[in-house]
Amino acid sequence: MTLFRQIYALLFGLFLLTIASVAYVQFSETQGFLSKQMESDLNNASNSLGLMLTPVLEAGDDAGAETLVNVIFEGGYYQQIKLTWLVDGKQQVWNNSVKVDNIPQWFINLNLFKTIKKQTTITSGWLQLATLEITAHPGFGYQELWRIISDIIILFSILFLIAIIFARVGLSWILKPLNTLSLHAKQIAAQQFGPDMPTPKTRELKELVNAFNSMSAQLKQVFNSLDEEVSALRKKNLVDQVSGLPNRQYMVSRVNGWLSEPSTGALYLVKMDWLEDVHSKYGFQVRDETIRILAEKLQHHQDEIASSVIARIAAYEFAFLVEDCEHDQLAKYLQSLIRTVNKEISKAGCKPNEQFYIGVAERLGQMTVSDMLAQADNALQQSIKDDKVFHWFENTQKQLFTREEWRNNLSHAIKNKKFQFRWQSIQLCAKDEICQRELYCQLQIGDTILHAGQFVPYIELLSLGTMFDRCLIETVNEHRLLERNYERVAINLTYQSISDVDFHLWLKQFLRANKYAERICFEIPEASVYSDLESCENLCKVIRDSGAQFGIDHFGRQFGSMAYLQSLRPNYVKLDQSFAYIEENQHNSELCRALVNVAKGLDIQVIVTGIQEAKQLTRFTELRVDAYQGFIVPPVNVKL
Repeated sequence: MTLFRQIYALLFGLFLLTIASVAYVQFSETQGFLSKQMESDLNNASNSLGLMLTPVLEAGDDAGAETLVNVIFEGGYYQQIKLTWLVDGKQQVWNNSVKVDNIPQWFINLNLFKTIKKQTTITSGWLQLATLEITAHPGFGYQELWRIISDIIILFSILFLIAIIFARVGLSWILKPLNTLSLHAKQIAAQQFGPDMPTPKTRELKELVNAFNSMSAQLKQVFNSLDEEVSALRKKNLVDQVSGLPNRQYMVSRVNGWLSEPSTGALYLVKMDWLEDVHSKYGFQVRDETIRILAEKLQHHQDEIASSVIARIAAYEFAFLVEDCEHDQLAKYLQSLIRTVNKEISKAGCKPNEQFYIGVAERLGQMTVSDMLAQADNALQQSIKDDKVFHWFENTQKQLFTREEWRNNLSHAIKNKKFQFRWQSIQLCAKDEICQRELYCQLQIGDTILHAGQFVPYIELLSLGTMFDRCLIETVNEHRLLERNYERVAINLTYQSISDVDFHLWLKQFLRANKYAERICFEIPEASVYSDLESCENLCKVIRDSGAQFGIDHFGRQFGSMAYLQSLRPNYVKLDQSFAYIEENQHNSELCRALVNVAKGLDIQVIVTGIQEAKQLTRFTELRVDAYQGFIVPPVNVKL
């Protein structure tokens, strides 16, 4: 029971006790007063009637005596009058039933008034003529007592309603700081640090609120310190200090993570010898400023073509990693890159397309980091050798389908739910148990089985993401995958679904109608959080309110603040695969530890991905991660 209800119940009880006490005293006093009044009236009536009957009794007039008694008796104040003649023992009796109009019979049956009788002897001198016995009628007492009690009940009911209203309003106002304090305490327990609470006027509550505000501020400072530590470690270990771009170490880890997942794209290596001329003419300060401006221009213009990772890997060499793009878009990216660099070359007073070389390596099936870097470097060396702006080792494999064929095949597969499933177990570190399974899909077209990396880029390109996600979720439900396993099933959402309001509404209805909603996890890539935080917040609210769970995929991949964790409150985060391939040293361990501490400080489960062997797992177990995923436990087919 809440404190408000406890105090409310106490006041209610005290008020009822007070009313009951006052009502009892009033009832007792009224009952006693009415009894005395009836007794006094009975004495007066007995004396009066005795004097009136004396002459009649002396004359022996029965009819006269009856007439006189009837006059008194018809007033209705007497229950019985009994006249006994002493001469011959003759007795006359008059009776009234104990019944009162407008008074409930049950009230009369309570017998609240004792029987009041008065017996007198009528005499004439020394001669006794008769005895007169009068019994008072309680009707007057019951009538007056009922009227008084009714008035008291009405009055007390009005007072009671007024008291309830004032008590509720008053208690709500008095206890408002406590209610605010309770909500604030829950937010602190959930690691949500909002603005300080206003200070109440009550002295005791004022001290308590100040203490909570101070504690909240300190906890918020701790989280901000962890966030700042992550940013500082990233800047120190993974960012080039001159350009502000990621360095070679980060690029290698990103390429490794990219190649470990099914995907498409290309790696561009760019050598800019014209920067050496800037250095020799104007000095290193102008050169560094030119590099910084060039980095800003590249990030701005290239992101308009396709999302990419740009890194400075040597003094005059840059690397560009473009993921999930088809050949035509990669060509547009190259054209934009050449145009942007030439503009900066012209501004620096150098000749465009000179001392500027690009090597392009397009991803070909299964490749290692060494293969990819070697191919890109060979393309760069060939560009330098031929003295051309770029050289492209294109994918010589024939494209499976044209864009229109992809649209037809994917639309048909989505409409008819032709996708096949595999899933990979995510193991707990503390014990040998599965905490969830991540779902992967495949598609068979003709005799060819395509993995997600081959067709998902076209799903995004053709804006089929929402239809695709609905298809997968409905297929999982139809084949009862949620019923067959107690572990949660994790489903990756496309970028289009995350920002689609109609998909949010559909998902809300689907989850509310599904009795196994708590066994579904939805994974949102961190890139979506940074690009459209509002849509992510709306989607996460739908998922949370429906009883399902959600997590952040590729956690730590983006360079930015971790403050979004407080607003989204994910159930878990998956460390980006690149961290599994970052060369092990003290600084990198500190960065991973800081990322883990940020998440665990908010009571968020941390899952490390990309684990291939036990040695990698040992390194992350020391960082207190909760679970791991990778080809150390490979995916298996799902029987539908």
